[in-house]
Amino acid sequence: MASTSETGHAKNVTNLESLITSVTAFGTSYNPSKETLKLTALQTLLTASKSSMSTLYVAQSYYSNAVAARESAFENFSKLITRINNALKATDTTVQVDESAQTIVRKIQGKRASAIISEKDKKLLAADGKEVNQISASQMSYDSRLENFDKLIALLVSVPLYDPNEEDLKIESLKTLYSELKTKNTAVLTATIELCNARISRNDILYKSLTGLVDIAFDTKVYIKSVFGATSPQYKQIAKLSFTANNL
Repeated sequence: MASTSETGHAKNVTNLESLITSVTAFGTSYNPSKETLKLTALQTLLTASKSSMSTLYVAQSYYSNAVAARESAFENFSKLITRINNALKATDTTVQVDESAQTIVRKIQGKRASAIISEKDKKLLAADGKEVNQISASQMSYDSRLENFDKLIALLVSVPLYDPNEEDLKIESLKTLYSELKTKNTAVLTATIELCNARISRNDILYKSLTGLVDIAFDTKVYIKSVFGATSPQYKQIAKLSFTANNL
């Protein structure tokens, strides 16, 4: 089945409402034996369809707001990590401690210890029979960044020499920031699940085989065609109402 845009889903619901308007106007002439095609069943389906769309719109709004809030919270995160790293280097810590911190910082900021091999170079190496397996160092997902930030804080806690005067670089401030970022990230994860569930529900109501809006609407049109005829004014009235299947 062909994929439809978000507006396509709304169009299906709108067209069902138009179909029901015509069916209502047909009066007693519209009298299908199939329960799902009866007027009351169509009206119930329309109500459920509209409700699923509204629920989805709300979920999309919550998701968008959560993502925006998280992006805002992380906006200056990389710069802060650089400042933390520099503050640590400015102490008399050992090379080993500095290297450990640098490894974590690199992961947080998505930087590589070695240069990235370009796609062109990979093809040239492949042509020479040399296989290139380069592990992605883009550990920039919010989960990974938070995990590594937590590790960095733990490292700083173990280094008594790390005791900056700057308030936002202090251990307690970093712990507070970690909690705030964690909360923002969790909000996005929660909103993502709610959005996913809303889409599943919408898709089930609109596109489930046999009982979904699209299949019911199609069967309704076929019934009207059988009752009034393909050239009848009644069928012509609803013939152009399209119901597009969705690629789930």
